[in-house]
Amino acid sequence: MALSLGWHIVLACMGVGMPVLLLIAEWRAVRRGDPDCRRLIERWARTTGVLFAVGAVSGTILSFELGLLWPGMMGLYGEVIGLPFALEGFAFFIEAIFIGIYLYTGGLLSPAVRAWTLVPVAVAGVASAFFVVTANAWMNQPRGFTLEGGRITRVEPWAAMFNPATPPQTVHMILAAFMVAGFATASVYAVAMLRGRRDRYHRLGFAIPFTVAAIVTPFQILVGDLAARFLAHYQPVKLAAMEGLYRTGPDAPLTIGGFATGEELRYGLEIPGALSILVGESTDTVVRGLSEVPPADRPPVTVVHLAFDLMVGIGFFLLALSAWFALTWWRRRDLPRSRWFPRLAALSGLAAAVAVEAGWVVTEVGRQPWIVYGRMRTADAVNPAPGLWAGFLIVSAVYVVLTVVTVYVLRRLAGGERPLAPQEPQPEPGQVPS
Repeated sequence: MALSLGWHIVLACMGVGMPVLLLIAEWRAVRRGDPDCRRLIERWARTTGVLFAVGAVSGTILSFELGLLWPGMMGLYGEVIGLPFALEGFAFFIEAIFIGIYLYTGGLLSPAVRAWTLVPVAVAGVASAFFVVTANAWMNQPRGFTLEGGRITRVEPWAAMFNPATPPQTVHMILAAFMVAGFATASVYAVAMLRGRRDRYHRLGFAIPFTVAAIVTPFQILVGDLAARFLAHYQPVKLAAMEGLYRTGPDAPLTIGGFATGEELRYGLEIPGALSILVGESTDTVVRGLSEVPPADRPPVTVVHLAFDLMVGIGFFLLALSAWFALTWWRRRDLPRSRWFPRLAALSGLAAAVAVEAGWVVTEVGRQPWIVYGRMRTADAVNPAPGLWAGFLIVSAVYVVLTVVTVYVLRRLAGGERPLAPQEPQPEPGQVPS
């Protein structure tokens, strides 16, 4: 399940973000008649089609794995969390229908009408992510049912869907999707610029997605802070594991790095009182530590803590890169001229994807040993049948094939890029798309 989710989540982010990038480019092309923007649209449309098709395959695998790998959970709680999966199915169908209309009606519809067909694609992509994450949020804060005699009674699907974890988790994930799509797309053009392709087409291909990701990034940092405060009240054990905190009390330190050994976190950099301030805006705020929880009920501290540090560190790196871009653009209406900016921007897409993976490690591993927090342990939910390792090998082989095919097709699309004709006028160094 971890392999499937880790592979699919990046494609899901692209599926949420790329239609919005396409919609922005379409709006610009229709409004200004921009030929370079039209070239970007055709490239991004083909890429979106490929990623959507591959993402549909990996998403289907995940849906089968829910029943195959977790019969204990789905058998007992399936009727409670069935609604978001049903709604996600509707959203997926809407997305698939309209992306087909968009991709195959280029010569049949006017540019403005064709651009409008992207609106339901963008809305359905965000809705699809929202519905799926509400199911995961329910696993962190189970609501909307009564358990009597080992049986589920009085199911309230809407209460289950809109549980306390839904707002922070869904917003955090959707913003992360826009960051991954924006930075990943921009990083492709950053690499091209490092290779000397600084014509208007490549600069525009960088500016549009990077601007979207740069706008989203500070809001993501804020939502991440609110999510941590949420955990302090609703999942204090997960927060303690994220921070490697064992002692309950005020003046709780925030620790960067380190490894859990015994009943302490060692070799980390402590900032005294910082965690109490972040949680309750005062060093007097009491933060619950892991020492109050039996060892059998604690998540793997080192894994969760380092994944959290990696996610936060990347987040602030992307925030600094976004601020650099924004300040330069505000002052000169130009990209930063330092050679280091495109170098760092070329890493931003990979960094954003790694941050999302680390975030899901924190979310899933940090909930352990519970699959349904406080209600069902992971060991009680997993399929006990022998031989599942064979299925794992088969699924791993499928993902290897999907990866190779996807990279091959995307490289072929990149190789088919029409170069600028020698007679085309080149822009002045200071000319950047506004």
